[in-house]
Amino acid sequence: MFDVQALRNAFPILKREVHGRPLVYLDNAATSQKPRSVIEAECHYYEVLNANIHRGVHTLSQEATDAFEGARDKVRDFLNARRREEIIFTRGATEAINLVAHSWGRSQLKPGDEILVSEMEHHANIVPWQMLCEATGAVLKVIPIDERGALAAGAVASLINPRTKLVGITQVSNALGTVNPVAEIIRLAHQVDAVVLLDGAQAVPHMAVDVTALDCDFYVFSGHKLYGPTGIGVLYGKRSLLEKMPPYQGGGDMISQVTFQKTTYNQLPYKFEAGTPHIAGVVGLGAAIDFVLSVGLEAIAAHEDRLLAYATQQAERFEGLKIIGTVPGKASILSFVLKGVHPHDIGTILDSEGVAIRTGHHCAMPVMDHYGVPATARASFALYNTAEEVDALFGALRRVEELFLK
Repeated sequence: MFDVQALRNAFPILKREVHGRPLVYLDNAATSQKPRSVIEAECHYYEVLNANIHRGVHTLSQEATDAFEGARDKVRDFLNARRREEIIFTRGATEAINLVAHSWGRSQLKPGDEILVSEMEHHANIVPWQMLCEATGAVLKVIPIDERGALAAGAVASLINPRTKLVGITQVSNALGTVNPVAEIIRLAHQVDAVVLLDGAQAVPHMAVDVTALDCDFYVFSGHKLYGPTGIGVLYGKRSLLEKMPPYQGGGDMISQVTFQKTTYNQLPYKFEAGTPHIAGVVGLGAAIDFVLSVGLEAIAAHEDRLLAYATQQAERFEGLKIIGTVPGKASILSFVLKGVHPHDIGTILDSEGVAIRTGHHCAMPVMDHYGVPATARASFALYNTAEEVDALFGALRRVEELFLK
């Protein structure tokens, strides 16, 4: 049994009110709320373990190091990576993508090489590649999407060619909920010796990810969408690639030996982890993974699928409402527009009813351009949401209808 009420009790913030009404939090694609176990793990670090890691011989430093590196092992197991040194801690998925663009990209690309992304990408998986193209003379190519929000039929196969050096693709669209056929994309890319970076920020909270089975070259995600802390993320990279890549930043811990004549770099993964890391955030991420696995990713996905199906049924009956992103099997994201009402007005009225959704371009302006809209309203569901909260969403939308359309 999936006991959603028991799970809700694990999230302290869900007990608060907004504008005198119970909080209905449906902005999980932007960031998820944190269970008590994650909050307590961070507090425990600061209250009991607080020390810098790796080089201290005193007890606190050794215990902090054990907690930090233990979390790395949890991430390795969570992604089913072959080796723990393939797990790099970053400030988030955005920094992880930038790390690959600067380190792998600037050392590998030359004029005329091609980078392939899709039309549905988050800005974090567009802008770093544009900057890389400006620096190297490489060319950015775009896989178009169709009106459902799926990759256009045959477009991936037609665009991948011997000039393709990297494919950067989201596993799950943050603006549409589309789940992309990443295994097939990886297979096609590897046929021309291109590497593949998967943006898994929206995937890891909703589905099991096996980077070894996928055979992706890089995989990135952020902790804060996985019920973990903000300011922490992960880059998985195949060791054969990481070993050849120059450091992204210089400083402490990423070095082996420093003289004024020459610096030699530390081994993986520390070569890419300059300076004091977000130790508490890493510990919190480890606790978040423990929490998610204790619930079960299959159970989470099934619950969220039921919520999305229920919300979609109500949306389809709501006059003037158009769903943006209608691919079957999508993740738990309902993006929509309401005829005659700007999404920002929708968000404001819903907030007055205690319902938190996201409105805007969702860092996916090309998606908005594709559909010819300035913005959408987006409700996104997590393991702690309920059918009653879906009812509250559409009850609040009736209030929008009363104020703007009648």
